[in-house]
Amino acid sequence: MLAPMIPLLAGTRILELSAVVMGPFAGQILADLGAEVIKVEPIEGDVARASQPQADGMGALYVNNNRNKRAIAVDLKSQGGKAIIDKLIQRSDVLLHNMRPDAADRLGLSYDAVAAINPRMIYCSAIGFGQRGRYRGRPAFDDVIQAAAGLAGIAEHNGEDPRFIPTILADKVGALHAVYGILAALVARAHGRQEALRVEVPMFEALTSFVLNEHLAAATFKEDGKVGYSRVLSPDRRPYRTRDGWIAVLPYTAEQWRRFLIEAGRADVLEQPWFHQADSRHAHIDYLYSVIAAVLPQRDSATWLEALSRLDIPCSQVNRLEDLLEDPHLRDVDFFHVGERYPSTIKRMLPQPVVFGGVAPQADIPPPPLGEDTRVVLRECGYSEAEITDLLTRGIARGPAQS
Repeated sequence: MLAPMIPLLAGTRILELSAVVMGPFAGQILADLGAEVIKVEPIEGDVARASQPQADGMGALYVNNNRNKRAIAVDLKSQGGKAIIDKLIQRSDVLLHNMRPDAADRLGLSYDAVAAINPRMIYCSAIGFGQRGRYRGRPAFDDVIQAAAGLAGIAEHNGEDPRFIPTILADKVGALHAVYGILAALVARAHGRQEALRVEVPMFEALTSFVLNEHLAAATFKEDGKVGYSRVLSPDRRPYRTRDGWIAVLPYTAEQWRRFLIEAGRADVLEQPWFHQADSRHAHIDYLYSVIAAVLPQRDSATWLEALSRLDIPCSQVNRLEDLLEDPHLRDVDFFHVGERYPSTIKRMLPQPVVFGGVAPQADIPPPPLGEDTRVVLRECGYSEAEITDLLTRGIARGPAQS
């Protein structure tokens, strides 16, 4: 079984004021690593709670991004709500939010305001566009960032219309950048840094870096250099049709290509003078991929996968989303394991995929209902029972039993 919560960050308190995916996904990873994550939601809750499908009042999108957290609901626009947040800031190591900077400023949650309350705070803002550029302040959702960062337009290199990658990629890439930014800041603090530290994670810049990693290509060396990594952009680099389905095949080294071409009955290609040098073989990559496309329909998928595995050539069947639920390797590692604490309505959960040896895991905590921990957290902040009841009654805070 892939590990549940690993207490490597035990003793670290993270105040998460975020919604939907980017902030919550980052917060969940840190919670999976043992940090105490207090998720602060508006009185009406994170909008992801209402996503479909859902059970027990929680949408699947919320469930898959909010385990191992404590949840409180607070009206941030009220004076009493701001007082609660200020107390939590005083008690926390990290503040993580994915609000637009102007919105954070209006709520009194700018970097300067937070640092004035807690001079050692690590302040992480997961935002759309970097604040030094002209796009700062623009609204940003995943589709917008996929378009802006060149990801949607890659298809045009193959003569196709621009299209979005059908997953919330920009948010999740941004979340991973937020995680390593926060972890680096925590290491700096552990090494003696005393003052507050600001971590800005712009989705646009993060995804642009992600996309251009290989596609910067010749522009790396020349001002007028051509962008685009030709091997990846080849129109014949794609899943290949077999006699009865689709598989992925990627001979990469000269030896892998040699073994594949012999198996495919195309040993004649080995006699070409360009085949034996990496640069000239790269120049003929479209032709080599077209050979794969031409020969794979001659056999069924299972036969090809057996032969390619025997020859140690990278390959895989093309899984549909549904196939992953029954994948034998994922079953071996108990990928979709649901902990004992989870309600019976949750049949599968997605694990923290990084495996740590020598650390005893702890049981996961299910994603919390709205305001589940409000009373307890307020009590820890020094509020009396009468004060807590008053805050709940006036709608400044919300507990789990309230409708």
